[in-house]
Amino acid sequence: MTNQVHTSGRFGTAVSSDAQRNKVLRNTYWLLALSMLPTVLGAWVGVATGITAGLTGFVGLIVFLGGAFGFMYAIEKTKNSAAGVPVLLAFTFFMGLMLSRLVANVLGFSNGASLIMTAFGGTAAIFFGMATLSSVIKRDLGNMGKFLFIGVIMLLVAGIANVFIQSSALMITLSVVAIGIFSAFILYDLKRVQDGEETNYITATLGVYLSLFNVFQSLLALLGIFGGDRE
Repeated sequence: MTNQVHTSGRFGTAVSSDAQRNKVLRNTYWLLALSMLPTVLGAWVGVATGITAGLTGFVGLIVFLGGAFGFMYAIEKTKNSAAGVPVLLAFTFFMGLMLSRLVANVLGFSNGASLIMTAFGGTAAIFFGMATLSSVIKRDLGNMGKFLFIGVIMLLVAGIANVFIQSSALMITLSVVAIGIFSAFILYDLKRVQDGEETNYITATLGVYLSLFNVFQSLLALLGIFGGDRE
């Protein structure tokens, strides 16, 4: 199953200072890089202990959605305080744990490690591509956010339905669509920071992190399906 969750602040006060915008963007990049460490640690703990192995089907869905939205609510409440960064990092550890089942399955292939590195490389390429685009595109992307949000809701509904349908074709379709939607969300969220529409770097980091998480997860799922070698 591919889980898609995305949220990011939409209520930031516009800032006119280029220096302030650059500071928010710089802090976002630093915190985004830092957030990868708890994610990797969470995935390693999950694979090493098998703690998430039993989180399948409806139970896994409830744990994932409950934990994810609970953390996102806590991040929103603490984003302007000293607790904001630790809460965000705790969330990324949780997301790493939730990713560990997929990682463990892929590591079951003889070429599993290379598939993970390929997914990581593909995700990094998408991020740098979208980051570059966000710095050169001059037009307002505000309307784009509405369509992306609708797309995420449709993905979430279809993903929940597939927990019961268990269709491989639908899972592949959702993974491909998710890569497109969340790649566009990276561009949209970074552009909002650069335009001064998002002034909280914790909120900005959360939005971009979730997009990267879903892009990586979807790429890894596709690589496992089409490139996994059991021999």
